Amino acid sequence: MEEKNKDQNVVATGSEEKEQEIFQSLVIEDVKYKTRLNKKFLTRKPYEPVDPKKIVSFIPGTIGNVFVKKGNKVKEGEKLMELEAMKMVNTIFADFDGVILDVFIKTGESVSKNQLLIQFK
Repeated sequence: MEEKNKDQNVVATGSEEKEQEIFQSLVIEDVKYKTRLNKKFLTRKPYEPVDPKKIVSFIPGTIGNVFVKKGNKVKEGEKLMELEAMKMVNTIFADFDGVILDVFIKTGESVSKNQLLIQFK
């Protein structure tokens, strides 16, 4: 499946009161298709690559222990914190050597999924 041509055309659907439909043309195996882009596609959240300097929670839970403070130098493999979730204690280690820029959590605090916990310089 190959996308070669992406040109967008805005076409009025009859009256000005209706929403305008946006069409996109794409070529797959030498056949040109014209497709409608729905509202969900147009309002989707753009992809953001993972930033290794930001430690985020991968599951909702409660913070057990925090082993680092702002300004600490940590080495690869050093314990940063413990996240208790689903009756398990998940220990989070440093992936690389660095300095802690900020710690956004405290012991006993509840966190949601994808919440920023610790940030490196």
